[in-house]
Amino acid sequence: MRGLLVLTLAVCGLGLGACGFTPLYAQRGVVASLAAIEVTAPDGRAGFLIREHLDDAFGRHRAAPATYRMQLAIAEARYPRGVRTDNVASRYEYVMTADYTLTRLPSGAPAKKGRVRVELTYDSADQPYASIAAQQDAQERAAEEAARRIQLELAAWLATGEPSGPKKKG
Repeated sequence: MRGLLVLTLAVCGLGLGACGFTPLYAQRGVVASLAAIEVTAPDGRAGFLIREHLDDAFGRHRAAPATYRMQLAIAEARYPRGVRTDNVASRYEYVMTADYTLTRLPSGAPAKKGRVRVELTYDSADQPYASIAAQQDAQERAAEEAARRIQLELAAWLATGEPSGPKKKG
């Protein structure tokens, strides 16, 4: 039984190798380029949270000079959902939109622009402190998800070779 399992895994590995599959972060320069992005976020709690999550996601190496600078603009909205009979919302939808512009350093030439939008819901408690804690938790989760999406977009962009221009066909 164990030999069959090893044989199956070997065949699957060969199949993946034959199709040209390469892990995203195995592409040359992706990890190093992500670590060389300096993030500038707006003031406030949301800006702080998303910048911290991006620095963690990129693996920012502060001792090395930055190759890119990312400028973030964040918009937040909160919509009442699940309104009770006394016209008080029992649930809210929180929406965070993060627009980013990546520029090359030191020239400041634009390299990439993008936008991510994160929507999530949270319960609103009758107690004021619990309601504030739920709203802050939603903001934290949205910032983490926005950072993850930005990281994936940039990693895919870097892996395709776009920083040095479009790939030439043929």
